[in-house]
Amino acid sequence: MLKLASFMIAAALASPTVVPHDPLVGAKAPDFTLPSDRGGTVALHEAIAKGPVVLAFFPKAFTPG
Repeated sequence: MLKLASFMIAAALASPTVVPHDPLVGAKAPDFTLPSDRGGTVALHEAIAKGPVVLAFFPKAFTPG
């Protein structure tokens, strides 16, 4: 659970990738790689290989009030 939370935080803090269109429901996410909190990197394709992946975005999670 901690690993998933770290991955979600890193995803939220990473620079956004330019996507030519809004993602469609059920569409495959583009692969990306982010820094890991344990050193090294984590790639989406590596996480998917281990099982289902849920990406969540909380835009105000680290803002005051």
